[in-house]
Amino acid sequence: MSVTVLAIGKKHESWVSEGITRYEKRLTKPYDLSWRLLPHSSRQQEAARAEESQRILAKIAPSDHVILLDERGTGFDSPGLARHLQSAFDVGTPVVLIIGGAYGVDASVHERADRVWSLSGLVFPHQLVRLILAEQVYRAQEISAGRPYHHA
Repeated sequence: MSVTVLAIGKKHESWVSEGITRYEKRLTKPYDLSWRLLPHSSRQQEAARAEESQRILAKIAPSDHVILLDERGTGFDSPGLARHLQSAFDVGTPVVLIIGGAYGVDASVHERADRVWSLSGLVFPHQLVRLILAEQVYRAQEISAGRPYHHA
């Protein structure tokens, strides 16, 4: 099983790529992290949101466990995220994390999501969210394995 991040946007900026690579090298199965970067829409607002949402939904399998990142979602603490991911892995379900575009995603993606997760009440640049996700997936792995990376 694996964790796939579906993100609307361009390739990782160099500083983000370096950080992501640092955490990806430390990951072991089932905490395998992959990235599917989907292009921004050339449209604006609602039209962009609808087009990008359709691109996202086209990449999700019916059996995927989908976690949508949205500042209006509910939070996880790190142990809670570790338990959530581990429960999906325990039943053999691939996990897909979604980062929408600049205008967010439409109701169809919200309806498909199994969980809507807010990293914070703050809004972060998408590139930074990618790095945070890589670190949190690594942290979840370490928590699940009982290793001391996470100091509670």
